[in-house]
Amino acid sequence: MPRVESGLEVLVHGTPALLRGLRIGLLAHQASVDHRLRHAAFLLGDLRGVRLRRLFAPEHGLWGAAQDQAPVAATRDPATGLSVWSLYGARREPTRAMLRGLDALVVDLQDVGARYYTFVWTTALAMRACARAGLRVIVLDRPNPLGGARVEGNVPDPAFASFVGLHPLPARHGMTLGELAACLNEVHALGCDLTVVPMKGWRRAMDWEDTGLPWVAPSPNMPTPDTARVYPGGCLLEGTNLSEGRGTTRPFEWIGAPYLDGHRYAAALNALALPGVGFRPARFRPTFHKWAGRECGGVQVHVTDRARFKPFLTGLAEIAVARRHAPRGFAWRRPPYEFERRRLPIDVLCGTDRVRRALERGTSPAAIERAWRRDLARWRRVRAPYLAYR
Repeated sequence: MPRVESGLEVLVHGTPALLRGLRIGLLAHQASVDHRLRHAAFLLGDLRGVRLRRLFAPEHGLWGAAQDQAPVAATRDPATGLSVWSLYGARREPTRAMLRGLDALVVDLQDVGARYYTFVWTTALAMRACARAGLRVIVLDRPNPLGGARVEGNVPDPAFASFVGLHPLPARHGMTLGELAACLNEVHALGCDLTVVPMKGWRRAMDWEDTGLPWVAPSPNMPTPDTARVYPGGCLLEGTNLSEGRGTTRPFEWIGAPYLDGHRYAAALNALALPGVGFRPARFRPTFHKWAGRECGGVQVHVTDRARFKPFLTGLAEIAVARRHAPRGFAWRRPPYEFERRRLPIDVLCGTDRVRRALERGTSPAAIERAWRRDLARWRRVRAPYLAYR
């Protein structure tokens, strides 16, 4: 057995009575597996006295085939024969009709520890809908690939709430999905009858590699734990015309654009001496997404010290240096973005326009970072009662 048992394994092997006699729905994706790569739909469907009635799919779909921001359609799963209701498209929370005939919704989603990764918000909306419909919600907890010891980034303005930030969380929040579910349920009064099945053996300081669990990409552009580590900063590039490496073999690690000189760009980034990271000049040609078929100059992001690395600060620096070195080429991406049609995507991602305006004034990323320290201290106090692991 691996060092860590996921909530799925704890439930199936230790507390299956929790579901006995219940008609359940399952909100899951392709990474909802045990350490032997058996999917939750089959494991829960085989439990004695449990009736798995239907499946629910988040962004990218039940089996992870859809690219980012591609609407997911309702379908029937050929592997289980069950109907699959989409929670990413025209509707992002289950309706009463979708929940009819169920006693409980089981949620088993591998998250990556960043505010804008949509699975936490799909979970929160499902919890709210289940509260209205009188259903229990059972969250099967999984590790935060970024660990749970450090937090980083700004805390959004509630006026900028969106599907990549329905409630104020730092960009790197330092919580598991189960901890977040409990926190959101109480702090934001979702009213959900919530049970979290905790993991066994997980510690907040663990890297993913320490868990012994297999990595299954929770989304098409999250192929490795290394991708998850840079994602809280790399995702900010979605708010610009810089390629964040989609359409390459190293998404969020290769960044650039045709208008950049990779060697000058790498030298300028390395001169900042950002903690725990180095930058190698790179050239790449995305096969799809931004700059598809065009050769991009840029860098590969190399994390040299996981404990010191600050992905959000690094992402801000990547944007600031690109703006400074190529003012005529760089541009902010225009709407729409993640169901938001008015605000600039960078403001949607940051949950404020203050970060963008500071970058436009030429404020250094280090100075921007100092501005959110008080909010981070407040967030640590808010999350403290909901931390379930040492």
